[in-house]
Amino acid sequence: MKKELLLISDTQSFMVNAIRSGLSRSGYIVSSVSTIVTEISRIDNPPKIWVLYLDSIPKEINSVLNYIYEAITEEDLFFYPIGNSQELDAVRNVIPESCISKAFLRPLNVKELEIEMEDAFDRGMQAEDKRKLLIVDDDTTMLKTLKKILSVHYHVFVVNSGMNAIAFLTKNEVDLVLLDYEMPVVSGVKILEMMRSEAATESIPVMFLTGKSDRDSVMSTVPLRPEKYLLKSLSSEELLAAIDEFFETHRRR
Repeated sequence: MKKELLLISDTQSFMVNAIRSGLSRSGYIVSSVSTIVTEISRIDNPPKIWVLYLDSIPKEINSVLNYIYEAITEEDLFFYPIGNSQELDAVRNVIPESCISKAFLRPLNVKELEIEMEDAFDRGMQAEDKRKLLIVDDDTTMLKTLKKILSVHYHVFVVNSGMNAIAFLTKNEVDLVLLDYEMPVVSGVKILEMMRSEAATESIPVMFLTGKSDRDSVMSTVPLRPEKYLLKSLSSEELLAAIDEFFETHRRR
């Protein structure tokens, strides 16, 4: 994990400059961008740490917050909003508290932010050492639940469609994919067929995680060589045990 972060702000105030200077002195490469979604989306390979500084509530606040929320969910980012009580409430109306690494009230103690960034960097480095999982499911609630369960042991990424999974896998390496069987537009079976047909993804281990337990559904996946066929009705302990067992067996091969 590189020591860099993204600072999102519409102002060039004394405080924003102090944040940038303080973090730069701590060894961070600070990229700055406004709260316009199109500007944020243009950044190639964005950092894993995002800081949002608000000194007012932008007109398009929900658009940028929804974009940030999606990025947090998919890319496993650290997110730190800074603002007054009203501005932070606006953030929490869109982004759940569980997805906010820490919120800071203005006026900000820059040194406190620097200490928190060091902690985020250390945790990010630890996550880099974990096995990487990609979860593919069109159910947003299921994605959040699975990520919370599995992030204890693994570095978890999530996407909400099969085509987003293919796009993600062309740019990122993972150790295992948990794939929903039944999704709109492109099914899990079709996605696995696509993965098996491409040299870059053909050998990635895949487990189906699904609510479909009928024999025909299970048998239709056999030619595609999934590692396991797991039911969503499994408890969190059973799910973790199944994945832990896979990696333990895989390590011994």
